[in-house]
Order: sequence, then C-alpha cells, then structure tokens
Amino acid sequence: MVDTRQLGRQPGSMRTVNRIVTVPEAFATAMAAVPEGSEVELDLRLEAVMEGVLVTGTVRGQLTAECSRCLDPLSDDMEAGFQEMYRYPGDEDDKVSGVDEDAADEDEDYYLEGDLLDLEPVVRDAVVLALPLSPLCGPDCPGLCSECGAKLAEVGPDHGHGDNVDPRWEALRDLADDPGER
Repeated sequence: MVDTRQLGRQPGSMRTVNRIVTVPEAFATAMAAVPEGSEVELDLRLEAVMEGVLVTGTVRGQLTAECSRCLDPLSDDMEAGFQEMYRYPGDEDDKVSGVDEDAADEDEDYYLEGDLLDLEPVVRDAVVLALPLSPLCGPDCPGLCSECGAKLAEVGPDHGHGDNVDPRWEALRDLADDPGER
C-alpha cells in the first residue's frame, strides 16, 4: 500500500517513491518465478490527475528459474515497467456519463482505498508478464539427450545410442544395402 495524502488531489502534483518490498506470494509462470519472501525494488512516480492518481513505475528483483532445455537452475535480474490509473472512489464523472456501457470495464479499473493505493495486483501482473516463458542457461544450450536424458553439454558430440531402427523398417534397410535387381 502506498499513501497518497502528501500528493493531494490537486491535478498536476507529482511525487516519486522508491521502496523495497517483500513479495507476499510467489509471482510465477511454469518455469520462472520471483519467489515468495524475496525483495523487489519499486521506483514509482505518482501523478494527481482529474480522474485519480496515475502511477508509473518500475519493479526490479531476482528471478529464479530452470533452463527449459537442460533443466539446470538459474537466477537472473528481472525488470518490469507498468503504468496504471487509480480512480478516486465514488467518481462523479462515471455516474453522470451513464456508465451502463462501461459496466464491464469497471471490474478492470483500480480505485484508491481512502488515500491508499494497493499496488500488489498491478506489480504482480507486470512481473509475471516480464518473466521468460522458456528461460535458457545460455543461448547455445544443447539440452538433454532424448534417449537417456544425459546433458549433451557434458557428454560431448560423440554421444550416441547406436542405430536404433524400428524392426518393421529392417526390410527397407536390406534394400538400401543391396539395391541389386529386385
């Protein structure tokens, strides 16, 4: 929660906030996460506008993941930007303009809770969208052997499992070996 009392409701006023917060629950995708209990840094710019408070910010922290090719654990820096409008509660403009058509959009709007902003859902959405879907330990990671699961980077290029051909194709191999007059 961020207090906006010092900002006031005077359009045009601005305030910057730099804060380090603890992640209450993991922000995660299938293969990457900012773990629960880790710290992230928030750089925020709060601007009072006619409709509410415009929050522009950046969140920085450490992500943990596993390589999508070789499954090695990895850790990396993460940075995500966001911008969101927090409307004043009981905004009279919505009531005057006949908000029936915008009733569906009302669920997507964020509102101030008194003088406080709840940034958790906005920060969570920004972080999760910034997490890599297929993290890699390196761009040239060869991955795992599809036969035995060995790390191809460790076993080398000579790694192989012989000629595992389906026995149903063996007759075609005989034709290829002796193309004679058949």
